[in-house]
Amino acid sequence: MSDAPFRPFETMLDETQALALLRRTTEGADDGELFLERRRAEGIVLDDGRIRNASYDASEGFGLRAVRGDVTGYAHSTHITESALTRAAQTARLAVGEGGGTLADAPTGTNQRLYGDADPMADAAFGVKIETLREIDAFARALDPRVVQVTASLAASLQEVEILRPEGLRLTDVRPMSRLNISIIVEQDGRRESGSAGGGGRHGLAGLILPGHWKNVAQEALRIALVNLRAEPAPAGVMDVVLGPGWPGILLHEAIGHGLEGDFNRKGTSAFAGLMGQRIAAPGVTVLDDGTIPDRRGSISIDDEGTASARNVLIDDGILVGYMQDRQNARLMGVAPTGNGRRESYAHTPMPRMTNTYMLGGDAAPEALLADVKDGIYAVGFGGGQVDITNGKFVFSCTEAYRVRNGIVGAPVRGATLIGDGPTALQKIRGIGNDMALDPGMGNCGKAGQWVPVGVGQPSLLIGGLTVGGSDT
Repeated sequence: MSDAPFRPFETMLDETQALALLRRTTEGADDGELFLERRRAEGIVLDDGRIRNASYDASEGFGLRAVRGDVTGYAHSTHITESALTRAAQTARLAVGEGGGTLADAPTGTNQRLYGDADPMADAAFGVKIETLREIDAFARALDPRVVQVTASLAASLQEVEILRPEGLRLTDVRPMSRLNISIIVEQDGRRESGSAGGGGRHGLAGLILPGHWKNVAQEALRIALVNLRAEPAPAGVMDVVLGPGWPGILLHEAIGHGLEGDFNRKGTSAFAGLMGQRIAAPGVTVLDDGTIPDRRGSISIDDEGTASARNVLIDDGILVGYMQDRQNARLMGVAPTGNGRRESYAHTPMPRMTNTYMLGGDAAPEALLADVKDGIYAVGFGGGQVDITNGKFVFSCTEAYRVRNGIVGAPVRGATLIGDGPTALQKIRGIGNDMALDPGMGNCGKAGQWVPVGVGQPSLLIGGLTVGGSDT
């Protein structure tokens, strides 16, 4: 596949003919668009001193959509040709029927660029990337004799998008992405534990493969592994929990963020449905979804419907003030789109999705939050979790956590899980730290079988009375 700029209307389709087909497809519809995409991605994984995987993927295609009410007609193809578009139009048109809908106003788009358009895969030769991973492996093993396994990976991609609207509006976006991740396993006295660190964003690989960067990442992965190596069994019961800043915002994303997406609320399946304007969180809690932060993993200049990304306030000082919306749900709920219409690829329809979701900081020193805990847990890192959107109930496993007694952070604990529900946890927040931080750029979000990159963040939080499931349960 060519590395030349993606210009489908100059090289694959006649714009006049494509626009005519799109207009026939959306005649009588409420909305619709032609979404064209080219994506290239590279990934290299070094595991235990050997290259375990080296991949390069390239794909391109289009998706044609017609929307009427809550019904969507969608067809897609890997062939960007007039004949494929004609067949797709016949399929997508079935959703519209003989209705007489009024086409929604076009998105405004934006000239703002939140990231560059250079190909991050071109930042270094393939051999340099391989050698960097080998250097990481050697460095990590030399840090501590207890290191028995190192896994290091580099990933980079470039997504090029063009959207054609029935009004004739054309919008484009070029989205780079890169990431470095290092995982380390240590062993002592027959016991093995692991630690991982890494991240990236919508920028090149150049900064990630500098020794000054990856050495810090390797040292952090080792630190977490060694902490877990001396961890004691976690306690169980209802107790106060202090969440650390940054990545622990993944709990906020899962237990609360999904419940504030427009489609769940329009259908009444969210725990927050019908609560607009009401208090749903403790005073001082302000939650935003912001896709406009430069170079962040979850940021998008425009969403996958062409709406400009935005800084959307969802909860303001504890009051529910907004949902995240795509164009279809916004229209059906009588509100404006918020720039949250996202899709995994041309083969998927857009839906309301998060970008960078985070809580603003408060005025409490993190040490003061910990000092207020008589007997509880300080949770710094999280792994996998499960959430029920209908009631917000969640279960999250901690990858780094400590026992806190009488305000003193003590021994690390292993096997801790946090159990609760988002609406109740929001009300039980007793303290908000002044150390708000975003995650290092490693989030992926799944919904209805689609995956998109996201960001999370929060300050340190003191939450009273969460259920902790421990190793001694």
